[in-house]
Amino acid sequence: MSTKQQALFIIFGGTGDLAKRKLYPALFALYQKGIINEHFAVIGTARRPWTDQHFQAVVCESLPEQDTTAAKKFAAHFYYQSHNVNDTEHYVTLKKLAQKLDKKYQIGGNRLFYLAMSPRFFGTIAQHLKSQEIVTADGYNRVIIEKPFGHDYQSAAELNQSISKYFSEDDVFRIDHYLGKEMVQNILAIRFGNNIFNSLWNNRYIDNLQITLSESLGVEERAGYYETAGALRDMVQNHILQIVSLLTMKMPTTYSEADIRREKICALKALKVYQPQEVAENFVRAQYQAANGLKGYRQEDQIASDSQTETFVAGKLKVASENFAGVPIYIRTGKRLRQKATRIDVIFKPVPGNIFADQNLADNILTIKVEPEGKVSLQVNVKKIGQGYQLQEQQLDLSPENRNGQQIAEAYEKLLLDALAGDATNFTHWEEVAYSWKFVDAIRQAWDNSQQPLVEYPCGSMGPKQADELLAIDHRHWIY
Repeated sequence: MSTKQQALFIIFGGTGDLAKRKLYPALFALYQKGIINEHFAVIGTARRPWTDQHFQAVVCESLPEQDTTAAKKFAAHFYYQSHNVNDTEHYVTLKKLAQKLDKKYQIGGNRLFYLAMSPRFFGTIAQHLKSQEIVTADGYNRVIIEKPFGHDYQSAAELNQSISKYFSEDDVFRIDHYLGKEMVQNILAIRFGNNIFNSLWNNRYIDNLQITLSESLGVEERAGYYETAGALRDMVQNHILQIVSLLTMKMPTTYSEADIRREKICALKALKVYQPQEVAENFVRAQYQAANGLKGYRQEDQIASDSQTETFVAGKLKVASENFAGVPIYIRTGKRLRQKATRIDVIFKPVPGNIFADQNLADNILTIKVEPEGKVSLQVNVKKIGQGYQLQEQQLDLSPENRNGQQIAEAYEKLLLDALAGDATNFTHWEEVAYSWKFVDAIRQAWDNSQQPLVEYPCGSMGPKQADELLAIDHRHWIY
């Protein structure tokens, strides 16, 4: 996949925060590596009346190396069009510019449309791309879509239908940037590339799984969106359930997009969808409160003083599959927690016959640390150095070695390269989205119909005590 690519990128929402923080630096990284070089161009569209020169200056400012010759040569491939997504005439102008750049840079008709704006515009954009013939007949036409993909199953299905009228499923790339993270991609390598784990990855040997996605920041500038979404829709429906699918899917027949996708869909389909009473027993929702000099959620700008939006979710998931029946999966995510961290803990069952009867053996725990550092470790029991035979726990470092010292690519860089190559393995299929929403909708509806108020947790903690009690009831505890 390191071969040179040629494509015209059309970014709807080209003046937005996502484009500046993630997309332009990711494209520049591909440019520096020679993956995109002379035969590419980028059209940024938005409502602002910018010129090409101003747009190119903004692109340069978004790059880690702003004033280099390479940055300026890269930015020279960027063009801007002020655009109203509802105005058909603007698509006529866009088509003319696209054709001009395709010819100038000898791109060959390959087009990648990135919809970095509100989902309510997705259907309108898709329709106009087809009706105004901005899609080409002599190259590929791929659409990359950002989350949120709907706010429940029904809206997601309507959104999907509005796009699928004009683009086939094979040409739609629903991005979840967690699937581009190096250590998330390592889950399948660890599971299926090592018999020591592959043979033990089932309910005979695994006691429970724990997934933590903690954030130290509050809602910041996303308050308007977050108030309508909450932690359940913002983090569980996509990032966490994608990780769950990678942890619980069966081994695919081959490492291929079709086989991996099939097994991920089966894994999400196997999640037990809870009844309202089961939601109350298996899920906790909470909201951060002022502490340690930090404001509570309801004191944040643009947040209602009586808001019932959850900023923290903890839950116990059950999987109705042959390999994972009876293995609880504990998840939690929240804002204003102690620190930013994403980690997975796989806790194995204790040794069936302990010959060290007078000693308590520590659990064997495989830990995959996704953020802030990419690291894998395995907790084992070893003998203490010295006389006697006392055991102690010790960590075996299984960190992937960066042998040639190359910098690990950012998630968006990897995912953009996958999209250029037409590889959707690390993107989400519509059926994955559908089963995720069905699972989450049952929880959301139970909460909406419940009179039970949100619980609270102080800023800087790891969430409310009820999240600890969720495990304590099963005689377990959070590893992290």
